[in-house]
Amino acid sequence: MPSRKFADGEVVRGRWPGSSLYYEVEILSYDSRSQLYTVKYKDGTELELKENDIKPLTSFKQRKSGSTSSSPSRRRGSRGSRGSRSRSRSRSPGRPLKSSRRSASASHQADIKETRREILEVKLTPLVLKPYGNSVNIYNGEPEHIERNDLPRKNIQEKFILSQEGSYLSTQYSLRPRRQEVKVKEVDSREEKLVPKGPASLRTFKVSPPQKKELEFGGVPGVFLIVLGLPVFLFLLLLMCKQKDPSLLNFPPHLPALNDLWETRVCGVYLLWFFVQALFSLLPIGKVVEGTPLVDGRRLKYRLNGFYAFILTSVIIAAAVFWGAELSWVYNHFLQFAVSATVFSVVLSIYLYARSMKAPGDELSPASCGNAVYDFFIGRELNPRIGTFDLKYFCELRPGLIGWVVINVVMLLAEMRVQNRAAPSLAMILVNSFQLLYVVDALWNEEALLTTMDIIHDGFGFMLAFGDLVWVPFIYSLQAFYLVTHPHELSWPVASLTVALKQKCIPEKSC
Repeated sequence: MPSRKFADGEVVRGRWPGSSLYYEVEILSYDSRSQLYTVKYKDGTELELKENDIKPLTSFKQRKSGSTSSSPSRRRGSRGSRGSRSRSRSRSPGRPLKSSRRSASASHQADIKETRREILEVKLTPLVLKPYGNSVNIYNGEPEHIERNDLPRKNIQEKFILSQEGSYLSTQYSLRPRRQEVKVKEVDSREEKLVPKGPASLRTFKVSPPQKKELEFGGVPGVFLIVLGLPVFLFLLLLMCKQKDPSLLNFPPHLPALNDLWETRVCGVYLLWFFVQALFSLLPIGKVVEGTPLVDGRRLKYRLNGFYAFILTSVIIAAAVFWGAELSWVYNHFLQFAVSATVFSVVLSIYLYARSMKAPGDELSPASCGNAVYDFFIGRELNPRIGTFDLKYFCELRPGLIGWVVINVVMLLAEMRVQNRAAPSLAMILVNSFQLLYVVDALWNEEALLTTMDIIHDGFGFMLAFGDLVWVPFIYSLQAFYLVTHPHELSWPVASLTVALKQKCIPEKSC
């Protein structure tokens, strides 16, 4: 093993890493394995240096003394013959006088001493890069990192308190003379606040908090009014459509008794409908695709079998009609079905908010803000799942959208019964046909749902639960519900023109 060249406690000159400057350091210890010396600079900085980067103090002193003494040939010339003295008196035109050379060398040595004195007195000032929002590392789910110097360090640790919205890539140091200390303090006070508590080796910096997030729908007051107003608006529309002459002049409609708004059997039928559709979604048919990348880089898998579920539902409804089932019963209890769906959506929203309290931070929706009222409405958890069953993805298309078609069919049969028709009206046929085309197109292109804002941005809360389970089936079917008791006859030319306009709107995707 190679022997040590410098002993512990010895004062030597150590080269500053990355430069050609040597500073006075003290040897603290020596690691025989790595063959590195741990040294301590005058400002308290401790680093590990190689033996080649350390020189004894005597090497610098010899250079200084050697530069001031004259060479042996000059000393012999001073005692030599007359000719040598005559040559010493003569000089070349470009050589300065001896007195001027001495004064120039003295001033040069003074400048060197002053420069060394300034260089030895240094101050380490941490330079912190300013944060920037929406960092690529955060978006891709990669952990943030701090670039470090390749040189090993033992006793220096720096702890930073970083803002969640910021992304710091590196921490650097700069050497500044003491005379610039005042200016450095002024600059540092603008960019950071140094916390004096704790040991000197631990330096903590505070970063200014991010700007307040802008909330949609009028903020907390707006979503609070929406949660209360949506069910009221729904029931007012349903009650007005049942009036003999629905108009604003007859507003408000007659309110039914509370016991007429709830029936346990109706609620049981609605729950049966919901869980049957959930069972269809779990069938191992249809292809499995991956969704958009999440914050942590994962991509959830979804089974695309909505169109198959629609086919199975259609077969069951057709069989029920063939066997003489009275589907007009749904029309007679339509308001009670709306109440049952509303109660179920509220209970589901409460469950979703409660389970989101235990969800990890990377599974929360970027639309949530931390306020209980707003998060209950917009949803906290982005992709709530029970095993592989995705609640939000299921509710987006299955119970509400397929239920919308079933309700339209019920209204078509109820119109024939209420108005004693042998066949449905042309207006009812057009309403059912156009809306059926919309639903079939959505289920056939089910994969496009994975790129919508509902899936990739909004959480699953009251907004989507009420919208998917209540608003879609009971508001979108208002046309058919209205035509049951308010017949509207269309002529074939008018119907043909309506169909032509509909065909024109389909390719443009603008209607």
